[in-house]
Amino acid sequence: MADEKDNGKEGELELDKSGKKKKIIIIIIAVVVLLGGGAGAYFFFMGGVDNSASQAELDTALDSDSGEVTKVESGAQLGSALYVPMPRPFRFNVPGAARDRFVEIRVQLLVRGGDNEENAKMHIPLIESTLLDIFSQANADDLATSAGKVSLKQKSLAAVQKIMTDIEGDKTVEKVLFTGFVMQ
Repeated sequence: MADEKDNGKEGELELDKSGKKKKIIIIIIAVVVLLGGGAGAYFFFMGGVDNSASQAELDTALDSDSGEVTKVESGAQLGSALYVPMPRPFRFNVPGAARDRFVEIRVQLLVRGGDNEENAKMHIPLIESTLLDIFSQANADDLATSAGKVSLKQKSLAAVQKIMTDIEGDKTVEKVLFTGFVMQ
C-alpha cells in the first residue's frame, strides 16, 4: 500500500510539473505577442515622421523638358475635410401614393477649411430651414428608391450652396451627407 501511495504522489508531481511548464510557455508567448504589438505600434505611429520630407519632395517636381524645378499644386484642400453635424435630426411627414410616411434624416455638411466650418456653424439655423424646405417637398415614393435619395441630396446641396453664396459670397458647403435615413 505504501508503494501505491508513493506512485500516486509521483503521478501528481508529474502533472504539476507539466502544468507549470504549460503556464510558463503561455506567459512567454503572451509577453512575445505584447512586445511584438508594441513594436508594431511604434513603427506604425512613428513611421509617419519622415512623410513631411517626402511631401516636400512631392510638392516640387522636375520638369523633364526644360530641366526646371516647378512647384506642383498640392491637394492640401482635399486633406482638410471637416464635417459639421446638424444639431438634431430632421423629422417630417411626406405624402405617398398609398399612405403618408414619417421620415427622419440625420445630416452632416462636408466643408473644406476652418473658415468654411465657422461660416457653416454660424448659419446652422438658416441651413436647417433651407433643408427642411427641400425635405418637405419630397415624395415618399421617390424617397423609397436610392435614386430619389440621391436626387434629394443634390437638391439639398444646391439650395444650401445658393443660400450660403447669397449670405457669405462663397458656397461654403461641398456636400450634404445623410448619416441616418429612416422612413416608416
